[in-house]
Amino acid sequence: MNWKSVIAAALLPAVCTRAGDPPPDVLLDELRVRTLGIETVEATPETFEETVFALGRIEVLPGKKAVVSSRIPGRAFSVLAKPDMRCEQGDELIWVESRQPGEPPPTVRLDAPIAGIIASVSVAVGQPIEPNQTLVEIVDLSTVEAAAAVPEHLIGKVRKGQTAHIRLPGFSGPPFEAELAHLGASADEASGTLEAAFHVANPDEALRPGMRAEFNIIVGKREKVMSVPREALQGDPGGRFVFIRHYALPNAFWKVPVATGEQNDKFVELTSGLNAGDEVVTKGAYALAFAGKGSVSLKEAMDAAHGHPHNEDGSEMTAEQRAAAANKGGEAHGHEHDEAGGLLWKITSGVLFVLLILTTVFNRRGGPRKTGEHLALKPEPAPESAARKMSEP
Repeated sequence: MNWKSVIAAALLPAVCTRAGDPPPDVLLDELRVRTLGIETVEATPETFEETVFALGRIEVLPGKKAVVSSRIPGRAFSVLAKPDMRCEQGDELIWVESRQPGEPPPTVRLDAPIAGIIASVSVAVGQPIEPNQTLVEIVDLSTVEAAAAVPEHLIGKVRKGQTAHIRLPGFSGPPFEAELAHLGASADEASGTLEAAFHVANPDEALRPGMRAEFNIIVGKREKVMSVPREALQGDPGGRFVFIRHYALPNAFWKVPVATGEQNDKFVELTSGLNAGDEVVTKGAYALAFAGKGSVSLKEAMDAAHGHPHNEDGSEMTAEQRAAAANKGGEAHGHEHDEAGGLLWKITSGVLFVLLILTTVFNRRGGPRKTGEHLALKPEPAPESAARKMSEP
């Protein structure tokens, strides 16, 4: 058993697929499943909401805006108001010094007419002031108006009192919900849309005028519709599919083609492909589409789980297939022994050859010298003719 089989044995229990079931399209280990963040939901027929989609913006609710101006001409003597500052009704905002004579000239105090947030301040200390001039603008944002521009060809489905899911690009949480308060009195000829206004509670004042918004207005409901979250649907318009969890093997998934129907901002209707009770992959479905076959083969998983060999597709082997696999394993084992024996013989022969060369060299040099023996060479005797000449007088 190799190391992959050991890992698979630790990850997979002793289970097997039913006869006739196709092998899983993706088989992962536990680490990869956690890395991809795989999450599933059980497919069950539920109430499906039919919606109309529209774009729009956040606006100040009518009656929740006020301006501060002076009834007399003069100059700004003191300006206490600051942009984005919260104020209460009656708070001191500006002092105006009148142009009437006096020492000092008479002054007039301008207070906040409503409670809210100061949206703009268009005056500075010392600036001349006229009665027709807007000095400060205040808005009450505790409730705002979300105005949707509904296309004319869809306006026949929209009615007062319907609920809408309102999403803003800057908010990642659940959508805001509000009821349709009123429809516009006339359509916009340039854009071909009609205003549909929703009053949205805004206690933390996070929604500000001018923000873009997306509206899904609920115009109808159907019961017992098989649907899945939108993030579960993968593929292109020519071939849609979802991943469902294998009913027996953990961390195994099937890729199932599906046919789609209507969709809203949360769910997609599936007209075929799923059965009630299937566990559909939602989070991580997109990454799973690129995971390939996975990090563990089905054969390795089944071999490790059951302790006996299986076919490549994970099915049980017949008696003949098991016998053939055993014979093949024996031959492979014999080949391993032959290769190991040949390698040992080569090593032994090489060592003996080196020892033979060392012994030959050693013998030619006369064997080892005794301790303390010098290596001085004896002088060779002179030739006989030379000795004679040296002895003659």
